[in-house]
Amino acid sequence: MDAAEDVLEDLPPSAKLVYKVLEYDGPKTQKGIVEESMLSARTVRYALERLENREVVDEDIYFADARQSLYSLTTTTDEEAETGAETAT
Repeated sequence: MDAAEDVLEDLPPSAKLVYKVLEYDGPKTQKGIVEESMLSARTVRYALERLENREVVDEDIYFADARQSLYSLTTTTDEEAETGAETAT
């Protein structure tokens, strides 16, 4: 959790809120994030862009409606920690 806090430290509050929504509720579309966070669509787009630039959020195809994207937290930090532990042994 400390690594995530370090990444989020200098991000705007909207990006932190979007991160927390995804952390608690799991993968969501942009529309779902807007509804849950009560932020404007433009603010959510900006927050997602910032989080994607930090490689904290992944964007995938939303199969129920291919016009939308499904956003989720990345799992690379967990995988990197595991591979680092394996190479150390």
